[in-house]
Amino acid sequence: MSDHYFSSGAALAPALAEAVAEALRLGLAQRGAASLAVSGGKTPLAFFEALSHQKLDWSKVSVTLADERWVPQIDARSNTRLVYQHLLVNEAMSARFVPLVNEAATPEAGLAQSLAGLSDLPLPLDAVVLGMGDDGHTASWFPGGDHLLPALDMQAPPLLPMRAAGAPEPRITFTAPVLLHAKHLFLHFEGAAKQAVYAQARAQGAVADMPIRAVLRAERPVPVQVYCCG
Repeated sequence: MSDHYFSSGAALAPALAEAVAEALRLGLAQRGAASLAVSGGKTPLAFFEALSHQKLDWSKVSVTLADERWVPQIDARSNTRLVYQHLLVNEAMSARFVPLVNEAATPEAGLAQSLAGLSDLPLPLDAVVLGMGDDGHTASWFPGGDHLLPALDMQAPPLLPMRAAGAPEPRITFTAPVLLHAKHLFLHFEGAAKQAVYAQARAQGAVADMPIRAVLRAERPVPVQVYCCG
């Protein structure tokens, strides 16, 4: 891992945005297209806004989410909604968004359609930006999740539904083969509490107890880039 510490979220956001944009530029140069998976919640909003101002050929960039709550886009808890409001604006307005959620009633019922929607998503992903919960989850890899172990299997399908006590809504999530094989993998968290979670995750312990350990322990040709602040 490569750790990048910042004094504040305001200092972190533009630095992470530049690093992710550079990964996308590299992808564009190598294959004429690039792909990015981001995480939701409030923490990445300043990063989204900084990234939206980066100059690159966004019309050839596909953006998706590392995971999503199975709720309509109009729902206040929809991360798709956040991406449209804070990332797919300014310079990034022309990027193509690849949704994980569809109109099916449940992620189980909609899984086949969600998988079909990935057919032209450039893989491996050029950049993935993950977050980390207080319980050590990342994406929708929750401790105790009903499909946690299958999601961590490097032979898993690209997407799986996930239900867990720590997740109020059912979710759909990218699995380990997609997220861990990204060309550039970033972990973004902020605050003293998350610093303590990170320290605990780096200590010995089971991956199932703190699934972020699957990311921190991944064998990769390029290290995980950790962007954090106190």
